[in-house]
Formats: sequence, structure tokens, C-alpha cells
Amino acid sequence: MELHQLQMLRELGELGSVKAVADTLSVTPSAVSQQISLLQRQVSTPLTRKDGRNLVLTEAGKVLADAGADVINAMASAKAAIGAYQQDPGGTVTVSGFHSAGQALFAPLVRRLADAGPAGLAPAPALPRVRLSDEDVAQHDFPALTARYDLVLAHRMDHSPAWPDARVRVIPLAHEPLDIAVATNHPLAALSELSPEDVVAYPWVASRSGYSPADVLTAIGAVASRPVDVVHRINDYSAAAALVSTGEVIGLLPRYTSGLAADSGVTLRPLSGISTRRRIDLLARPETLKRASVMLVAQALQQVMAELTGD
Repeated sequence: MELHQLQMLRELGELGSVKAVADTLSVTPSAVSQQISLLQRQVSTPLTRKDGRNLVLTEAGKVLADAGADVINAMASAKAAIGAYQQDPGGTVTVSGFHSAGQALFAPLVRRLADAGPAGLAPAPALPRVRLSDEDVAQHDFPALTARYDLVLAHRMDHSPAWPDARVRVIPLAHEPLDIAVATNHPLAALSELSPEDVVAYPWVASRSGYSPADVLTAIGAVASRPVDVVHRINDYSAAAALVSTGEVIGLLPRYTSGLAADSGVTLRPLSGISTRRRIDLLARPETLKRASVMLVAQALQQVMAELTGD
């Protein structure tokens, strides 16, 4: 079995289509199909099956893909022992972030890395070159982004399934509450803490289904014994905050990463009786974290988040 064949099988399981694998690996779809066919000839059990127009892994294919991931990780470990690539602190590191994390962390990350070198005439050390992208995906799609990015800023609610740690490594960054957001002149702003019964009677702006914090509203409705009236479905927290500032709707905004200015016209209040905390984590493939440049960027992100949360 060839290493690149195992990699293509692994990527097919992660990304779900031959085209997505081809785009990720910068090859043609026919090259992907050909290599997977060559791999199939070496085993007697079907590794793939058709699902509509897509080619997906069978259970045997998933087993081989997982074993292939171990092989790829082992090869990365070997390269780390003898190669300069992993040890180069000045390598390029690709980072993706969901919108609120990107708004809150990307600029401070760039500044922190730029300030890491010594002042004066001393030669500056090699520093990572970051390439930043924003990716607004549903929670269960974050792990697959590690196929395209070295580090993936991801978030999940406390009550949601944990990240698949057999496939990705997790570096915790923050445990962030989502607070009730109201206009500063709203009647609820006079209260120091709000209950589900306090907030359920008002119209809401919330994220689309499948994205937090939309799932919290279901819990609010259950506790208050009446459904929440969601009039706007908007994923971008800045747009949601602007609507909240009008006083026509209330919402949920992250306490640390919402980026609210002092004159935003929005006040945050904690919600009692329901867990509204989300975990902000860095996801990466095991072999990626063997690179010195990636670890430097991960450490810088940890420091930036600690400053933001006051930890």
C-alpha cells in the first residue's frame, strides 16, 4: 500500500466526496479515483460504496482509513526526528476561525507574533508566517477542516458531543458563557441576572439551526414552558448585536469574543438555570502539532485568549 493512497482514502472519509479530496490535495478527481482503485485491488473487502452521486467509505474502508491515519502520523514522527521542516519556527501556518473568534483573535495574534522578536540591532528570530481564513460551519464539520488548515478554531456547547479525539488533537482555549444581549434601555437591562421566564416573552434574533446558540433557545423554551419567538436568523454576531441595539429583539452573545464596543448600545446579562457555556478549542491533526511553527502559533493563540478572558 502506498502512503498517498492511504491518505486519499482517509481524506475521502473526512471530506465525503472525490472532488473535495481532489481540491484539498491539488490533484484531479480522476487521479483520486485511480489511486483508490489501485488500493482496492490490494484488499478483498470493498472499501467504498456509492451513496447517490458520492463515493463513501464502507466500514472496512473506515477501518483502513483509521489505520492509514496511524501510518501517516508515524511517518510524520519520523520526519520530525530527522527533518528541518518540523523544527523550523518560521514555517507557514494556516489557521481557520469561526467568525466571532476571527474578529476577536486574528488581529491580536498577528500583533503578538510581530512583537515576538527582540528590539534593536539583534537579528530577529524566525517567526511563523500565518495565513488566516474564516470558516463558518456547523459544529460537527469543524474536525474535517483540519484537512485544509494546520489549526482550526472551533467551538461547541458543553452539552454537545466531544470532538473525535481519535482523529484530531484538542487544545482548549476558553470556556465562554453566552449571555443574554439586550439594548441598554431595554427593561431587562435593569436586572443583574435573567431567568428563562424573564426572556421567553420577548422576540429574538438567533443563529440558524445547527449553529450555537440556537440550541440554547430550545432549552429556554423547555424551562419556561413556552416556545421562543425567533424573528431573525443571523449567524454573524455583529449583525445580531446591531439588531439587539434597536431594542426590538434580544439575543445571545459570547461574553469575551462578541467584540462589543462601549458605545454599542448593547448590555450583556448572565442567564440563570441553563448552561450556556461553550468551549473554544484549537483542533489539529496529530502530525501537524509536531511542527515548531504550528506550536508557536498555538501558544500565541492561548496567550491572546487568556488576555481576552482575564485568565
